[in-house]
Amino acid sequence: MEDHRKRRMNFYRGIKNFWPDLYGEEYALYDVAAISQNEADEIRLCTSRVGKVFFKICDLLRKVDKDTLLELGFPHQTVDFIRLKTLNPESVIARLDLIKTDDTYKCIEINADTPTFIKELFHVNGLVAKSFGYGDPNESKEEQLAAAIRKAVHASAKWVAEVEPYVVFTAHEDNIEDKNTVLYLQELYGLPSRFISLDKLRIQPGEGLFDEYGRKIDILYRQTFPIESMILDEDHSGNRIGLWLMDLIKTKKLAVINPPSAFLLQNKAVQAVIWGMHENKDPFFSKEEHQWIHQYFLPTYLEADYFLEKKIPYVKKPIFGREGDTVQIFDSSGQLVLEEQQKNYDQVPSIFQQYIKLPSVQYLSEYGRQNGHILTGSFLVYGEPSAFGYRVGGKITNNLSCFLPAGLIV
Repeated sequence: MEDHRKRRMNFYRGIKNFWPDLYGEEYALYDVAAISQNEADEIRLCTSRVGKVFFKICDLLRKVDKDTLLELGFPHQTVDFIRLKTLNPESVIARLDLIKTDDTYKCIEINADTPTFIKELFHVNGLVAKSFGYGDPNESKEEQLAAAIRKAVHASAKWVAEVEPYVVFTAHEDNIEDKNTVLYLQELYGLPSRFISLDKLRIQPGEGLFDEYGRKIDILYRQTFPIESMILDEDHSGNRIGLWLMDLIKTKKLAVINPPSAFLLQNKAVQAVIWGMHENKDPFFSKEEHQWIHQYFLPTYLEADYFLEKKIPYVKKPIFGREGDTVQIFDSSGQLVLEEQQKNYDQVPSIFQQYIKLPSVQYLSEYGRQNGHILTGSFLVYGEPSAFGYRVGGKITNNLSCFLPAGLIV
């Protein structure tokens, strides 16, 4: 395997600002999962339909009473925030996690607020596919993404009434994946802007967000900084600077991308709302949309009772969890059979969703031929289906799962 290790190292060394290894382990595989054009079309059709359902429910949820939003697990500090409609698309960049079944795809969740896996699919995937003699299923999607970023910034500038906005891209300086993802988006934006690490931003409550030189920021591109983390943010003096930031957005002294509505969709309890309305044949969804929900969504509830009564295996997930963190899988008798060791979200409310197996796949790593489980990540960009690709790992996809590029059979 030494030859493969060298080929991989030499290949990825040629890609600027990329992270082929994470946490001291191989992350980006030098291998390709072959896919037909029909399969690619099926993924994008699923993504389009699922996206329409998710975006439609936002209109309804913005109008429900505060108690309902609190019952769904939204922190009380965010209720006014998530009612804001600052951009036309509910999320500029969102990623669906899909599981392929015998005859369709099932959406297990949407990361509408702070999805990563962006540079991998929009840029790196095509380079790997080409090196193996395959087509890039995501060809031209990088241009689509660049156009969407510029469009979102332009619309955000209009929202805060700034003709020449000061645009800042931000992330944690010490997180290689987050920082380089954001630098990639800034590069695609291609217009005047700055990257400033989160710790250098300064807030003056009621006035604005400022850079390290005291210049007021109009638009903050926070691709990797989650709202649920932001509301807990405090400075060294114990000031709730995250809540100050939220107030700036509510008073139009700052625009953020992804917009507030992306956090509304980030809550996995939204899937329980969608499924409950589908079960009750709610006329809010058209007949066609009900068919989409039946085909692409999974039974999801705020309690496990349905699965225990029907003796169906299920998954327990925190409503704001990420990267498989705190996920538990239960068998048909309600016995815990597998759980993620990371438990950073054990104080967060959960949803219960029907369990379906991730398909098995063989892939080549630096350790030789491996067996793993494959999850499809598929992006919605400004509400339109876009790049997709694969992560492979264990039965729970977590932050140690690998990136497996997709190659189009030509």
